[in-house]
Amino acid sequence: MIGSARLDPQRAATVLLLSPANLSGQRGQQLCNPLAAFPLARALRSAEGAELGELFSFVSSLYFRGKLNYACEFGHTSNGLPAVFVMSAGGGLCVPNERITLDRLRDWARVSIHQDNLHFTAPLIRHASALLDAHDASTRFVLLGSVASNKYVTPLLEVFGDRLLFPSDFAGRGDMSRGSLLLRAVGERRELAYASVAEQARSQRP
Repeated sequence: MIGSARLDPQRAATVLLLSPANLSGQRGQQLCNPLAAFPLARALRSAEGAELGELFSFVSSLYFRGKLNYACEFGHTSNGLPAVFVMSAGGGLCVPNERITLDRLRDWARVSIHQDNLHFTAPLIRHASALLDAHDASTRFVLLGSVASNKYVTPLLEVFGDRLLFPSDFAGRGDMSRGSLLLRAVGERRELAYASVAEQARSQRP
């Protein structure tokens, strides 16, 4: 199951937090088109909906696919809880295999992903706080997303503080390069080195 715990007492517990896909682009519009006939769009329009991981992988292609594959490979908890979560616009943190309907996806598309928008930050902070409370002090929380923008870094730092990490090799790379990097790491079964998001944010201040 995507996002389920991988028990290994020799490894540090690592929870991966994936940044959301942009639903306002061309592929997002294709997915939400009520006349779209491809299987994923039809599943999204069904009463059951489609898996979030599949939806965002379609919308964001290489980058999100890289994030999801990497997270499923290296996410690990020791308490049986999910190790992979996806940020959403207005829905907080979701597991990748959660099924999402078209109405719900359209609701998310209306929410601005910004650190000053409570419709985005309130559920994200609530879910992140519950996640922090559910794990011990040795658990690592790793953001797979850009740390150059405050839109989700700010609310996540409010909860996780110095325990929030990111792949240090992300620095200076664009989305496509990050996606390729993550897929190569999965192929090589090589977990990337992590750095502190808080320290990176402090270094970027004028």
